Amino acid sequence: MLISTAYAQAAGAPAQPGFDIMGLLPMVAILILFYFLLIRPQQKRAKETRAMLEALQKGDEVVTAGGVVGRITKINENYVGVEIADKVEITVQRPAVSLVLPKGTIKAL
Repeated sequence: MLISTAYAQAAGAPAQPGFDIMGLLPMVAILILFYFLLIRPQQKRAKETRAMLEALQKGDEVVTAGGVVGRITKINENYVGVEIADKVEITVQRPAVSLVLPKGTIKAL
């Protein structure tokens, strides 16, 4: 015969399902790593951006998200008027302001 006879073995005792702390340890370590490398720095950056947007005032020199450099002439609750040249003013949303420049930066450009 080509196929040998297979005999069944007696079934062993079923494994007891239990709580294994060592199985959870790598998962907890990954969550802690994600918190310190990704979530916490992002929250800090968002807090700094929010503070910068709330502190905007007339005369500040800013850079918009599109890269336009100008001076703030009007401030509204949601919008900011930015003068980009003599008598040329654009209106952008407040969150579009990405950077506040030091005074005198526009003259140096």
